[in-house]
This record gives sequence, structure tokens and C-alpha cells, in this order.
Amino acid sequence: MSVISRSPKFLTLAAALAVSASAASLSAQPQDQSPADLSGSVTDTSSAMTKGPDVKGIISARTADKIKVATADGSSSIITVTPDTRINSGGGFLGLGSDRLAANQLLNGLPVTVKTMQSDAGLVASKINLQKRDYKVASMIRSGTEQGFAEQTAATEALRSRVADIGQYNVKSTTNVNFDTGKAVLSEQAKADLCQAANQAETMNNAVLLVVGYTDSTGSEELNQVLSEKRASRVVNYLQQACRWKPYRMLTPTGMAEADPAADNSTWEGKAQNRRVAVNVLVSKGLDGM
Repeated sequence: MSVISRSPKFLTLAAALAVSASAASLSAQPQDQSPADLSGSVTDTSSAMTKGPDVKGIISARTADKIKVATADGSSSIITVTPDTRINSGGGFLGLGSDRLAANQLLNGLPVTVKTMQSDAGLVASKINLQKRDYKVASMIRSGTEQGFAEQTAATEALRSRVADIGQYNVKSTTNVNFDTGKAVLSEQAKADLCQAANQAETMNNAVLLVVGYTDSTGSEELNQVLSEKRASRVVNYLQQACRWKPYRMLTPTGMAEADPAADNSTWEGKAQNRRVAVNVLVSKGLDGM
């Protein structure tokens, strides 16, 4: 079940914006720096390997020889990229006249489908498929091209420099999508509501999305924090992959665990309302109406 409301709780949004701004400042570092969870030596691919799973999702982190792909179910896979990995853009192979990896082609926020092989050290990419239009968007985010400068300034660059204060934003709408206990799986109704929210936000100049995940009071605080973040990431993945919402118009997703319940956690009905992700459509007051 999904609920659309236009009166989000400002204190919760302020806290979520503070977390989002902090995470966004971290994401501003060069994308070829090595994230802590991707450290390690290059996988030895000389040993025998077997066919691995196909992994479809969005690149959430990368190093020189590894990518982390966040998948639609909220999980992630770390995959080694070798000089033999083929990168297919849907209209021909990328690269300077060869099929070999170019270091600036696999960017954070890029949707990919990866065919893998399984080695003793983990998954190794044999082929990476991506769409040219997605690559252009990811490139624009990284390089700040003249074509995307105005929109990017209204989103990514502006978000990194603003104080995380809800008073600086006009909240245009909030869409809540709900989840089963302990789950981060979107229902068909939730999927439809998310794309409807994205389509409505697309008609608003300079709109950005703030996605905040919540849980009910069942379970420990630690587990609920992880679950709320997983639900928020699942919604972000769907908005970007299925609803085609541009990554640089998205604030960093935030998990708030069981904070600020929407209803009474002592009842079954209340808990069902609290197991939610809120998609908030925001426009900076300084840009609203432009």
C-alpha cells in the first residue's frame, strides 16, 4: 500500500537532509579514489574459473580494478574488472579503438549489466553492458559539461554547498511506499507510485528528490538502521533504473530506522504504516519558480 501526502514532518526531513548533505560531501571526492570496502590486490584470474551470475544494478563505488554494483533487491556485489573485460555500450564497444577497459568509463551512478565468472577470490567481469544515454549522464555528472551545467548547478553542486536546513526548501509533495516486515521488496503498487511521483517531479523546475527509509519498532536498533538504509537504496535504484530519474537530481538516500513513526507502533496497522520509504520532492526556495 502506498500513501501520498503533502505534509511531511519537517524535523525528520531536517535530520535526513543533514545526513544526506554529509554523505554528499563524501561523494564529491574523485571517483577513482579507493573506497575502504573495495581495497585489496588485483584478483589473480589465471586460475580456472566457472560461470558466475549476471549482475544488474548501479555502480555505487569503484577502484582501479573493482566495481561495487548495487542491485535492485538492495544487495551489492564487488566485481573485479580486468584488461580482458569487454565494455559494451549498446551501440558498439567503447574505448580508443579497442575492447579494453578505459579507466574513465565505469562511473559512479552508471546502470550496468555485468556478466561474471567465479574465481576463488570472487566475481570477475567478463562483459559489462551499459547504455550510451546512461553513460552520457554519468559523464556529465563527473565532468560538469557546459550542456549540463545549469541543471547540475541547480542539483549536485548546489546541494553540496547548501546548509542542510529544511527551511531553505519548499516541500512540494511526499510519496510514501510501504514494505512487509523485515523486507525491502517493492510491491507492484509501490513501483507504480514511485514512477508517478518521479513523473510529477519532472514537471517541476529544479526539483530534487530526498529518499528516507524507516522501519517499525520490531527488531534491534542496529538491524532497523540497516533495513531502513536498504529500503531507501532499493527505492533509489528503482527511481533511477525504471523511472529514469537522473542520479544528480537525487540527494543521498538516508535511513532513519524507527525514528519519527507515522503511526502507533503498538498496533499492527500502525506498524504497517511505519514500514515505509518517503520520497520527498524538494525545490530550493531560491530556485522555486525559476
